[in-house]
Amino acid sequence: MRVTGSVSRRMILIAAAWITLMLTGGGFALDRVLTTTVTRGFDEQLELLMRVMILSSELGPDGEVVLSRELADQRFLEPNSGAYWQISGKGYETFPSRSLWDRRLKTDQAHTDGELHFYNSNEFADEPLRIVERDLELPGSKVTWRFQVAQRRSVLDEQVAQLRRTLVRSFLMLAFGLIVMAALQTWFGLSPLRKLRVEIARLRSGDSARIEGAMPAEVAPMVEELNGLLEHNDRQAEEARRHAGNLAHALKTPLSVMMNAAAAGQPDLPDTVIREARTMRRQMDHHLARARAVGRRGSAHSRAAVWPAIEAVERAVARLYPNVRIDIDGDQDLVARIERQDFDEMLGNLVENAAKYGGGSVFITARPQMGFVEIMVEDDGRGIPESERIRIFDRGVRLDTGKPGTGLGLAIVRDVAEIYDGTVSLEESEDLGGLLVRLRLPAA
Repeated sequence: MRVTGSVSRRMILIAAAWITLMLTGGGFALDRVLTTTVTRGFDEQLELLMRVMILSSELGPDGEVVLSRELADQRFLEPNSGAYWQISGKGYETFPSRSLWDRRLKTDQAHTDGELHFYNSNEFADEPLRIVERDLELPGSKVTWRFQVAQRRSVLDEQVAQLRRTLVRSFLMLAFGLIVMAALQTWFGLSPLRKLRVEIARLRSGDSARIEGAMPAEVAPMVEELNGLLEHNDRQAEEARRHAGNLAHALKTPLSVMMNAAAAGQPDLPDTVIREARTMRRQMDHHLARARAVGRRGSAHSRAAVWPAIEAVERAVARLYPNVRIDIDGDQDLVARIERQDFDEMLGNLVENAAKYGGGSVFITARPQMGFVEIMVEDDGRGIPESERIRIFDRGVRLDTGKPGTGLGLAIVRDVAEIYDGTVSLEESEDLGGLLVRLRLPAA
């Protein structure tokens, strides 16, 4: 048997791929949110220092900017501390914090920052900065002053890096846990299939006759169908054994008669052989018809369109009995759950009997009837007395011995109809006065 791979592995790989994709997307989005939040908190500190510096600024005697009080952060007084401020204006010397020492923050006069402007800067080679700046005119001054507050970005970068390390570790643990859970779920979820495989192996080895044990709701219907298939096969095997036994028993008597006649040297041996051979042939025809019907009954695709079959039988019988008038009526869209060959044989027997034993007129009607297809074959003959209608279904029984035949037609119809869960009954025709045969078969 060709194997296309493991269902368990396929399910685990799909779950792992989906978990990885979702956690990667979620982790990226969460990283953006947390990084933005941390950066915003860092910027709020710079903005606060900027506001304090602006509020503390005033004009000196020569029009330069001076601070009325020092900023409270001690780092602005320590050289290269990582916290800096600077005030610059066109035509005036730059006013820096003591922490800048002999360095100065760059000022780009090509643009004006009327609002707070935050940006990252690498102007100090060994010290990346986060800077906020703003341009404004102080009262009494026509010069646009640029206020700048900078802080070493290493603190911010370390916080962001720590968050990312925590995120990566957490999401890796979460991914591992989810994949393990998906693997366990797959293993546990597919365990009924492994149990089913073991049960089927026990069936094949002969240790059990049916698949037993409780199964989940999703697997139980399949188990029921398998058990139903086993029962169906058992029934077919039993029917085959029974038919073989019946056929052997039916052939035993004619063979014994011919052997006794041959051993006794009876002068009418040829006539005896011919008579008993005909009996054997009738029995073989009957059992072969049943065997064919039983073999085809289990097919899920058994379908027979009723109207085309009736028309085909009508044409065939009309050629055999050209003096008989055959009329058909009914629903032309009916479909019966039966093999077409078996249906043709049943219908052919009924219509041929009606043409053979009727008075020259046959009427066939097809109609739906409560989940069944009902076919009525009527003739204008003498009919069959009610007391004989049950016995006529026995093999070899013929009420009219003046016409050729084997007496197996109605017996075959009854047996095949029962195999397909149908029925056949004999009644009196109200319209034609002869026999009415009512055949009912399950509708497809």
